[in-house]
Amino acid sequence: MSPAYAPRSDEDVLALVDAYPLAWVVPLQADAPATPLPLLAERGGNGGIASLFGHLARNNPLVAGLQTAPRALLLFQGPQGYIPPRLVSNPTWGPTWNYAVARFHVRIEFVPDETDDALERLARHLEAGRADPWTVDRMGTRYAQLRERIIAFRAHVERTHATFKLGQDEAPGTFAEIVGGHHDPELREWMLRMRGD
Repeated sequence: MSPAYAPRSDEDVLALVDAYPLAWVVPLQADAPATPLPLLAERGGNGGIASLFGHLARNNPLVAGLQTAPRALLLFQGPQGYIPPRLVSNPTWGPTWNYAVARFHVRIEFVPDETDDALERLARHLEAGRADPWTVDRMGTRYAQLRERIIAFRAHVERTHATFKLGQDEAPGTFAEIVGGHHDPELREWMLRMRGD
C-alpha cells in the first residue's frame, strides 16, 4: 500500500466505522459462512479501536463456529466509486477506483450478559440525529421474545489495516476536477477530508 493511502490518524478509521458500520465477519478457521453485521467501535486507552461490539442470531452457524475457533476478519467498506477519465482534462490520465476500507483481525468473545446493551447502543447509534429516535422499549413484550434469539459479542482487535485511496496522490488540478465533477457527494466529501489541503 502506498503511504499516501494510509489513514492520517486513528480518528480516520473510527470515522469510517462510525459512518459505515456494516462489516463482513469472515471466520478465519471456522467452517461457517461470512455474515454482514452492523458493529460499533469501542476505543482503547491509546484512542484507537480496541474492539467492535455487535450481536448475532443464535441460529447463525457462525456462532457455533466462532465459539470453537474465535479468530475472524472484519471487513468495513466505506465510500467508493469509479473515477472516469472524462472528469479530467489531461488526455493521458487513466481511470481509477477510489475507496476507503478497514480490515480488523480479531478474537471473538461472546458476551450474552451484554445483549441488551448491544441492542440499545446500536439503536442509539443508528437513530442518532433523528427527530423521534426509535428505542428498543417500543417493541413492548415482543422484545423479550426476540432477544432470546440473539447473542452479543465483542471482537477484540489484534491487528488493523486501513486503506484510504481517495485521490491524495493526484495533482492539485486533477484532484479539483474530480471533486468538482464526480456525482457521489459522500465520495467527494471523503476525498476532501483525506486531502486536507
